[in-house]
Amino acid sequence: MITAHMDKARLFRSLHSSARPLALANAWDVASARVIEAAGAPAIATTSAGVAWSLGHPDGESLAPGRVVDLVARIVAAVGVPVTVDIEGGYGQDAAGVAETVTRVVEAGAVGINIEDGTRPSSELRARLTAARAAADRVGVSLFLNARIDSYLLGLGDPATRLQGTLERARGYVEAGADGIFVPGITDPAIIAELASGVCVPLNIMAGPGAPDVAELGGLGVARVSLGSGLAQTAYTATRHAAQQLYGTGGYQPLAEAIPFPELNGLFPNPR
Repeated sequence: MITAHMDKARLFRSLHSSARPLALANAWDVASARVIEAAGAPAIATTSAGVAWSLGHPDGESLAPGRVVDLVARIVAAVGVPVTVDIEGGYGQDAAGVAETVTRVVEAGAVGINIEDGTRPSSELRARLTAARAAADRVGVSLFLNARIDSYLLGLGDPATRLQGTLERARGYVEAGADGIFVPGITDPAIIAELASGVCVPLNIMAGPGAPDVAELGGLGVARVSLGSGLAQTAYTATRHAAQQLYGTGGYQPLAEAIPFPELNGLFPNPR
């Protein structure tokens, strides 16, 4: 089992290339993961927001780590492609707590994690990255550590120095063990290109309406493109639209584009 796990970890690393960016439509449960895999995904990434919502919680590290680990194990068992997990800030009060989370996530079968700084000092995320790398090494899996920098997403710091500050954080995180840098909240091609040229590891951008398409992002030097919580939000928007029509006009038109029942049901083999 550990050999298969290591093979998936190596495969996942190899998928990061600006020549053909790794596009990730983030899943939030087993069903969404299977649908995404069936659509041709080379890997599955989770969205912390989507996972939290599906379990009745707001986003923002409100979930107990065990619930996340349980979901990871279920997704890994259901798909054949590598799985990377959004663990927000690490679901731990300190670096030791993050190490425990990472150990459990890797033992559940994950080959990558996203871990974010948010409003924390950069020194804190560096300590968490170091602890995460050591934990994964103890398990024996070459975990892909994707360090998320929230300066643009949260509008932190002086806009005039935000790019330089982001690059400084990125370099510190790479020194602490990060394999990739994730900077959500930007769509400006010029800034994206500067970020890509300023870091020595794969750059991950969160995309959506208004952002360059995947091929264009690759041309700017981006190696990984994520949808974040966007897909989960879209699914819940479709649910709201269908419900509003049902309780409004009494119609069912939004259901016309549903995945046929046999096709969706066929994504889940009978338990043995």
